[in-house]
Amino acid sequence: MTLGTMNHLGVTVSDLTAATERFYAPLLGFLGYRLVEDTPEMTLWLAPGGFAFNLWQARAEHAGKAAERYAPGFHHFAFNADSREEVDGCYELLQREGIEILDPPAVYDYVPGYYALFFADPDGLKYELVHIPPEALSQVS
Repeated sequence: MTLGTMNHLGVTVSDLTAATERFYAPLLGFLGYRLVEDTPEMTLWLAPGGFAFNLWQARAEHAGKAAERYAPGFHHFAFNADSREEVDGCYELLQREGIEILDPPAVYDYVPGYYALFFADPDGLKYELVHIPPEALSQVS
């Protein structure tokens, strides 16, 4: 392991079963994750590189609370893609699955070649799939 690299992400959802079936299973499957644990309270997905994505069922006392992107807390989470074609393929999958697209694939001026897709889970949490050409990463540091 390398100090400071991401180990896992835990996300709480209002309806674990629905969120898993309608959003996370199609998305994480496309991204190469595999489901390794599935209980009524949580699911655990592992990526090929070892990063874990954990979903938790919200507790009853938090029912009806919505995520607020610009309030303190989770703003968005970005997954890497190796190519623009992978971003486009994910876009097609999300459209087929009826998943909310916030912004279709496009080039952004963050760094040269930054190509990303933005979408939301059933609770409104924002995700991104991004391809950054390796040569552009050297311009960030």
